[in-house]
Amino acid sequence: MRNTTVPQSKSNPIRRILSMNTSGEKAGRSLSLGRQLVLQLICLAITASVLFPIMYLVTLAFSSNPGRPSALDLFPREISLVAFEQVLTKPTANPVTFLELLRNSLALSLGVATFAVLVAVTAAYAFARFRFKGRAFLMVAVLFVILMPSVGLSTPLYLLMNGVRTVDATGKVIFNLRDSLLGVGIAISAGALPFAIWNLKGYLDTIPKELEEAARIDGASFNQTFVRIMLPLAAPALAVTFFLSFMGNWQEFVMSWLFLTKPQDYTLAMTLYNMTGQYATQVPWNRFSAMVVIIALPVAVVYIILQKQIVGGLTSGGVKG
Repeated sequence: MRNTTVPQSKSNPIRRILSMNTSGEKAGRSLSLGRQLVLQLICLAITASVLFPIMYLVTLAFSSNPGRPSALDLFPREISLVAFEQVLTKPTANPVTFLELLRNSLALSLGVATFAVLVAVTAAYAFARFRFKGRAFLMVAVLFVILMPSVGLSTPLYLLMNGVRTVDATGKVIFNLRDSLLGVGIAISAGALPFAIWNLKGYLDTIPKELEEAARIDGASFNQTFVRIMLPLAAPALAVTFFLSFMGNWQEFVMSWLFLTKPQDYTLAMTLYNMTGQYATQVPWNRFSAMVVIIALPVAVVYIILQKQIVGGLTSGGVKG
């Protein structure tokens, strides 16, 4: 007698629909409709958890009420630019303007990013192309600095730069390297250099050595090969490293807060912290949120526009060619 039992997966229409392959992929791993729905729900939950604080801050920024919020509103009930006007006009009680704070943040971020890229590309080239004694130890030492938190280096850097000062005949301190944007930039560069070196080394390893050998056969020196061959080919990695270093230092707070004492040297991140009081009711929440939006918006927009280039520049050095 023939067995006419139909498999349960084929007899159940709901299970048959959920097991359909709707990914449209002809190669690689295919996902059923059920698994795709589960993955989409997980992605939506992650997106909601990320966007929740951002939407809440934007809602507070467009509010005219500086008091502590009493309701959880994710969409603005009013569109008021009072908080933005107050922040741009007089960000804090200190006698410093928003343009001065912006200038300090830009000088610190651009200076550290430029210095880190210029020094890191030479160190990365040495690690990628030359074999010298102590090379492995130095590479591990650079990696060890990346693993350390930046605040862990604050005490030795503070003591080191606090000893670099200029005094007049009466003993009054005229210049203190620790209490200056230059000193903070040097301290931040100590943490920015290791990442830049390793990121650029991974990219330089992918550039064929035959290009340099051909240039040297034509009579080019090591310096000419580095400037005319390596630097143009490494331009995408240099741009990505510069932007990531700038973005990481744009919101730097710890070193600046520990080192700087003069209001004219404050950065945007320090000013944002100065808006907070001892208690939550003392914080002007609408101005605080407006400052957060102003600080984060430029970098966020540039990152969204250059996202493909940034990801491509990072992954291009991930595998040695």
